[in-house]
Amino acid sequence: MSRRSQLVLGWLLTLAVIAGFARLGVWQSQRAVEKQAMLDDAAQVLASRQPVGLDAAADPGSQDRYQWARGSGEFAPGPQWLLDNQQRDGRVGVQAYRIFVPGQGQPLLVDLGWLPLPGDRAMPSVERPEGHIEVQGLLAPPPSGGIALGAGMAQQAEGWLMLRLDIPAISAPAGTPLAPRVLRLDPASPLGYERDLALLPNTLPPAKHRGYALQWFGLALAVLVTALILTFRKPRRRKRPPTMDKY
Repeated sequence: MSRRSQLVLGWLLTLAVIAGFARLGVWQSQRAVEKQAMLDDAAQVLASRQPVGLDAAADPGSQDRYQWARGSGEFAPGPQWLLDNQQRDGRVGVQAYRIFVPGQGQPLLVDLGWLPLPGDRAMPSVERPEGHIEVQGLLAPPPSGGIALGAGMAQQAEGWLMLRLDIPAISAPAGTPLAPRVLRLDPASPLGYERDLALLPNTLPPAKHRGYALQWFGLALAVLVTALILTFRKPRRRKRPPTMDKY
């Protein structure tokens, strides 16, 4: 293969690698912008805490928004819902959910808080608050489930164990359509378990995404510089072996 053919093939591979690294950098940058906008939106809502009704949870135009909500109703009888692989202060546990039926609006999942898991991973029991109850908290999109691989939920003795919070998938065994947003219960409420309103407890913050974006762009630049050096470097001349003088 001639040097010209080697250069063409090498640059095609180089440009493909650079494009791949740059695309990953752009994606990480976009995720940082999206998450920062989400944090800013939620911060404004939490600062004002102007309540809307729980019927807002089903508003199709607000599925990705944060709103402070208040309303009354009852927790539905039925199974408990546990989101697995949730960490808190370095401990492994689950996030506990139950279905709440408001006086006005569509049934929705209420985040009751975090529960630790023992060494044998025996699932905890989540008590159902009884009677007519007033609740308030942050209406939020379900936590990100990441890449969906395999079955997202499995039935347990007292309910369902979930690897990701998939509202349409939950609605079928729940026997009722659920609102697309969940209510993250006010930490000041006496109901439920350990909880806060941190928005990114088990995922990357914007600063991490920006850092990864910088790394991908840096790798793309490093590949380009390496390719330029190899392209314009003068090839070494082979030394001719010494010859014996003939006498």
